[in-house]
Amino acid sequence: MALGTDATFVEPDYPRLERVEIRLVKLPPALDGFTIAQLSDFHYDPYFSVTPIKAGIEMVNELKPDLVVLTGDFATMPLPESRRHHNRQALRAVEPCAALLRSLQAPGGVFAILGNHDFSFGPEGVVEALQSQGIPVLRNQSVLIEKNGGRFWLAGLDDVLGRQANLDDALQKVPNGETTVVLCHEPDFADVVATRSVDLQISGHSHGGQVRLPVVGALYLPPLGQKYPWGLRRLGSMQLYTNCGIGTVNLPIRWNCPPEVTLFTLRSGRS
Repeated sequence: MALGTDATFVEPDYPRLERVEIRLVKLPPALDGFTIAQLSDFHYDPYFSVTPIKAGIEMVNELKPDLVVLTGDFATMPLPESRRHHNRQALRAVEPCAALLRSLQAPGGVFAILGNHDFSFGPEGVVEALQSQGIPVLRNQSVLIEKNGGRFWLAGLDDVLGRQANLDDALQKVPNGETTVVLCHEPDFADVVATRSVDLQISGHSHGGQVRLPVVGALYLPPLGQKYPWGLRRLGSMQLYTNCGIGTVNLPIRWNCPPEVTLFTLRSGRS
């Protein structure tokens, strides 16, 4: 009973801050110490996820990052048997989520990508809800991030499971030899991204499994979230980080896998 209470009413409401230092060989020295805060997998509902979402936003603003990235799944797709009747309800859940996220503050801006749940019930509606709150959504696009005379490229992929991701389009504007950070909802797509001149991929999707048992590990991991389900990995010259998410899906429980706010500090040069 104690474990059940903790997994349902305690752990899901209190995000944990993960501080991650990333050293990038091509990063201009002027950007050494640049910070990026990540929130992911909100799965907004007015009863369970709204509390950790508000807590995560407060944590991010207290950290005063240079840039904020949101890596998808702002609401939850309906079950297949009820999808026709509940797509509108899921889409409506994005609007209060976007309204909360509007309060995020960073001098370099707040940028979002879409997740597989977002694609299931109408990506255009999700984009409209976010952009109406001043949050640009990168759909196979890249933007230039500049500070102190240094710069890097931030590229966002459309959802991979939705078969909308186009890496060529996302990297089209990026000059050779410049630092590139890719936002991609599904972490396992890193095997493809790592074949390109990308320095860092930031992902979510897996929720870390939501429930992790000693020795056994995660009880369930979604497709394209099974190979790299959480934490920092290196794939050749590229690094990948998978965030455990803020909200929950299927069951509103977490155990040994709290919600996560990630703060990346970028460092210039070799380790």
